[in-house]
Amino acid sequence: DFFVNVEHRQGRGIFAEAMVKVRVQGEVLHTAAEGNGPVNALDMALRKALVGYYPRIAHFHLSDYKVRILDSDHGTEAITRVLIDTRNTTSRWSTVGAGTNIIEASWRALADSVEYGLMVAH
Repeated sequence: DFFVNVEHRQGRGIFAEAMVKVRVQGEVLHTAAEGNGPVNALDMALRKALVGYYPRIAHFHLSDYKVRILDSDHGTEAITRVLIDTRNTTSRWSTVGAGTNIIEASWRALADSVEYGLMVAH
């Protein structure tokens, strides 16, 4: 589960905060983090929740983030596809998320990136 809040603060610009709730080895972890945007905040909160259990996550780096509109006739209601490229010291991998909500699509791609990295990338 996740929650993202984005605010514009007078004189300080954009403020983004994300809270995530994940289950790891039977334990529910609830963490929050700030970022320079909603996807960065989600990334930071997810890492914060998992790094104690999976230290390898500290070596995962988001190397590219691409968004594409799949059905442009629908304007802001369009389905978006998010592609995240991730790397560590030895491997690179890509994951995809899609949906009408760009933050949810980003979360899917981000969560899959971490899961794939933990399962496959060494």
